[in-house]
Amino acid sequence: MNKQSLKKHSKTDWKKIDSMKDKDIDYSDSPELTDDFFKNATMTMPHNKVLITIRIDKDIIDWFKSDGPRYQTRINSLLRRYMKAKKKAS
Repeated sequence: MNKQSLKKHSKTDWKKIDSMKDKDIDYSDSPELTDDFFKNATMTMPHNKVLITIRIDKDIIDWFKSDGPRYQTRINSLLRRYMKAKKKAS
């Protein structure tokens, strides 16, 4: 957590949250995961990341950032798809 985030005031009513019982929590938007869900699940290990410096046009970075956080992950994913397509083509 950085200093900036510590200065923000939370609007969450933590006393209310702490006093809630499990039966009072609405789970309708996140149903319990059953054996059927895990039957076809696969585990993928993350690739090792390398910290680099790269120059990218401002409009490209702005476009990726406009979709919210984790823009670097999206760029990495796009580059991975491109790499796989090129490997498959050769």
